[in-house]
Amino acid sequence: MTIEQLAANTLRGLAMDAVQRANSGHPGMPMGMADIAVALWSRFLIVDPDDPTWPDRDRFVLSNGHGSTLLYALLHVSGFPVSMDDIKAFRQWGSPTAGHPEIDQERGIEMTTGPLGQGFGTAVGMAIAEEHLRAVFGPELVDHRTFAFVSDGDLMEGISSEAASLAGHLALGRLIYFYDDNHISIDGDTSITFTEDVDARFRAFGWHVVDVDGHDQTAVAEATREALAVTDRPSLLRCHTHIGFGAPTKQDTPEVHGSPLGEEELRATKELLGLPPDVDFWVPDEVYEFFRGSMQRGWDAHARWRHRLEEADNQTIALWNTYHSPGSVTLDPPEFKEKLATRAASGMLFDQIASKLPGFVGGAADLVASTKTKISSSGYFSKEDRAGRNIAYGIREHAMGTITNGLAIHGGLRPYGSTFFVFSDYMRPAVRLGALMETPSIWVWTHDSIFLGEDGPTHQPIEHLASLRAMPNLWVVRPADATETVEAWELALNRTEGPTALVLSRQGVPTLERSTGGVAKGGYVLRDGSDVVIVATGSEVHVALGAADLLESRDVSARVVSLPCWEAFFEQPADYRTSVLGDGIPRVSVEAGSTFGWERITGSDGLTIGIDRFGASAPAAVLAEQFGFTAEAVADRIEGWLGTQY
Repeated sequence: MTIEQLAANTLRGLAMDAVQRANSGHPGMPMGMADIAVALWSRFLIVDPDDPTWPDRDRFVLSNGHGSTLLYALLHVSGFPVSMDDIKAFRQWGSPTAGHPEIDQERGIEMTTGPLGQGFGTAVGMAIAEEHLRAVFGPELVDHRTFAFVSDGDLMEGISSEAASLAGHLALGRLIYFYDDNHISIDGDTSITFTEDVDARFRAFGWHVVDVDGHDQTAVAEATREALAVTDRPSLLRCHTHIGFGAPTKQDTPEVHGSPLGEEELRATKELLGLPPDVDFWVPDEVYEFFRGSMQRGWDAHARWRHRLEEADNQTIALWNTYHSPGSVTLDPPEFKEKLATRAASGMLFDQIASKLPGFVGGAADLVASTKTKISSSGYFSKEDRAGRNIAYGIREHAMGTITNGLAIHGGLRPYGSTFFVFSDYMRPAVRLGALMETPSIWVWTHDSIFLGEDGPTHQPIEHLASLRAMPNLWVVRPADATETVEAWELALNRTEGPTALVLSRQGVPTLERSTGGVAKGGYVLRDGSDVVIVATGSEVHVALGAADLLESRDVSARVVSLPCWEAFFEQPADYRTSVLGDGIPRVSVEAGSTFGWERITGSDGLTIGIDRFGASAPAAVLAEQFGFTAEAVADRIEGWLGTQY
């Protein structure tokens, strides 16, 4: 047995044993892709186990994350900080070897994967980041590639088409995917669902495509070398494999996809693969030496890169540090009109943000003119201009979400993605995964309520604020006016431990007379009062202020609170929250969206004024009248409600 084959079989053995001990997991994919993994990791991948976050490392994404034990085994034998005890604790509480990979770049896990298609799209973002930064700094400092393992499931998910189409259009020649074509999915042979011509599909997208025997390491290596030489297109290496390779009765069956082999099958498989059947988690010394010897390629490349960085001129080093450690951002508010849509106020900030934060990049899903999210001082990122900072995503919200995450995960950039708020539904899997990974992506969602008007209920978000506020680690910021929009952007740009969503209005709203600084705390008092507290967000804040004026004329003293970001507000000390919301004062919420969740603010006995039905097609002023979002209607409801409280 050659050392390469022994290495592949050892990886198979570790995967089988980890799944068997956990009595849970997916052994089939690691057994099927082990030869591909050995070919890539031993001959081509440039990484440094001693410094896994080295900026110019190759990126490796396991999009078919159910095969996580293959990644953990590779990291362990290559010398990354994944121990044998970690592998033995697969899928156990507190272990870094979770059921699906969870981002831990210090250990070599580049991103969280598992929801199929997410890794496929996110790796495209990583490749765009590499191309852009290489255009800025040159190949002396940025010269790596992005590799990914993908599955039938990844290709069935619609996001793969969106992401692959854009990758081909952008000619991302430093992006190489290894497709595990094993013809098996959970429900049976893929022939029951998946009979398209994958090669033709990807060639139509503009990809370089090669078919190869996935168990012939030499053939995989030759195909990889061919792909590395193709610089004007991304590459798909279609590797024909056997799921559960080596299992005498379960190879090529759905049963080996997501269940342990069982003791009898496990022993028989080890015997067929030439592994000691009575030894669990066996790794011979020569396999450790083989993989760790292969890491010399990365150690040497890292040392050369470090030398080039140290020898770079002061201007280049300063620029590098600005991209990779930008520090806090403070914006200078422009002169705003008395009435201005918050999306328009946001758009007025883009060139200023871009000048202060050179890693600021992004785009919209074919809606830049509406979302006002263009950096006018820069061109489009394209195959002709890699330095462009505007990314034309086209109508590909699914892909935009994952690509934005990939740009952020890569490092060196601060990306945003934009569309209408209602279409955040299309992005939700990527938004959720970004929140899970604590990725500092920025989402700019405009046309935030029924007040977008005549486009009607298909375009009018109702439940979206409530549903996104329910997502852990996502901060949702809905500014009331232009000045709050400036502070909202500062909050988003200076938050690095998770994604932030800026939810902006289509219609003009008054620019309020107020002191600055309240958005950072999530909520603050705009107008004091003692009889009732009216809490509002976004465009409804000026409605609440108008209602307070009317209530004052009726001898009711109303406090008005702007609450642009619940998440930031709930992080404030209890005494601050009480100082804002009052203690023992009746509370009312006013928001043109679902009332779900507002009891966290108003209490169970408070009044929630919202919309718990879909909208309608009509001018915004008519909708305000019909849905009760005028100052008069809100004041009347509050006055009537207060009359029932005493």
